[in-house]
Amino acid sequence: MTHKVLIVDDAKFMRVRCANILTGAGYQVIEAENGHQAVLVYQAESPDAVLMDISMPEMDGLEALMAIKAYHSDARVAMLTAMGQQNVILEAIKGGAKDFIVKPFEPDRVLASLRKMLAQKSA
Repeated sequence: MTHKVLIVDDAKFMRVRCANILTGAGYQVIEAENGHQAVLVYQAESPDAVLMDISMPEMDGLEALMAIKAYHSDARVAMLTAMGQQNVILEAIKGGAKDFIVKPFEPDRVLASLRKMLAQKSA
């Protein structure tokens, strides 16, 4: 079974980099460029996991996380974050994020986080 992953980042190059890592590992990828779009795409596509940037225009990653969790409490979301956003990471974890990945990220770290989240889903 191919898992569907939603990548949310306002920087296209980050979405492309992440998508290349995931498609190379056999995942199906869908994308959104801001939090508002992420919520709509999540509701329409029901992805198995979400990798979401924190700092974005229109609706940031924390707001989108809360909206997605309100829609589907079992949503598997990992936050993508820059160094120095520790306070925001804590908020995201309290809000239901399963993991956080610090940019610039290593492909192995991204894949390990996804495997961990998807394993929790089937447990």
